Amino acid sequence: MLKIGSHVSMNGKKMLLGSVEEALSYDANTFMIYTGAPQNTKRKPTEAMAIEKAHQLMGEKGIDKKDVVVHAPYIMNLANPDPEKQAFAVEFLTEEIHRAHQMGFKQIVLHPGAHVKQGADAGIKRIVANLDKVLESTQKTDVLIALETMSGKGTEIGRNFEELQAIIERVQHHERLSVCLDTCHIHDAGYDIINDYEGVLQQFDAIIGLDRLSVLHINDSKNKMGAHKDRHENLGFGEIGFDTLSKMIHDVRFSHLPKILETPYLPKTSDDKKRIYPPYKYEIEMIKTKTFNPDLKKIIRDKEKLTQV
Repeated sequence: MLKIGSHVSMNGKKMLLGSVEEALSYDANTFMIYTGAPQNTKRKPTEAMAIEKAHQLMGEKGIDKKDVVVHAPYIMNLANPDPEKQAFAVEFLTEEIHRAHQMGFKQIVLHPGAHVKQGADAGIKRIVANLDKVLESTQKTDVLIALETMSGKGTEIGRNFEELQAIIERVQHHERLSVCLDTCHIHDAGYDIINDYEGVLQQFDAIIGLDRLSVLHINDSKNKMGAHKDRHENLGFGEIGFDTLSKMIHDVRFSHLPKILETPYLPKTSDDKKRIYPPYKYEIEMIKTKTFNPDLKKIIRDKEKLTQV
């Protein structure tokens, strides 16, 4: 069964129940959430998140809890050389894992970190030490930490498969580490999934192992391969293209994995850049029919304008 969904919000009084309802409105059977705003530490207690009602609706609609993905906030950097910032990252990631566990979900996607001009080796060493602390503090949970493949902008670690494997092989409880493969990120990092799809996957398998994959982020890219910029584009409208993305989505080797769209919302017009129209219902329809619609952006704007009248 195709497991496809998108990032959804969790705010207002309905909280997690609202997230499930949003995912269902896109005809999705999985989704990804942040437990709170990714740019800050403000979090509501899990008792106020309508978890039981959300689980009930998920059960009725066939959304399996094990396919739901939590994303860690961006404000943490396990590779930061500042001891206080490292301690904050360890403490907050630990809390986020416990929150994911309390919500009944099994994995949390994490950007590994940035070495802040200290060098990748030094950054990896810090990430390993701090992941050991986090995993030790959360050993009573069964939540996986899915290290995300990164585009390599700035001093990001995880810009290639070797850096992720260097982390995985050194972490004591590496059985609780998995990998989130982001199509935009690996394209921007320089992996040619367009012309050498099988070669890239073989390389991943040889270095990390395809069995480590636990989630796919499906995004097109605004950038040429190897640009190291990380700018997502809607499916089929970027440099990767719909055919390659569809090939990965429907690859039978990944049929058991949740695929999560993080493509951009559409503005009202080319001149009005305000984030407004979610594309996910329409992109999921294209995915299911395996048919790219070059008029998709116009169709989305026209349909969404009608629903908002």
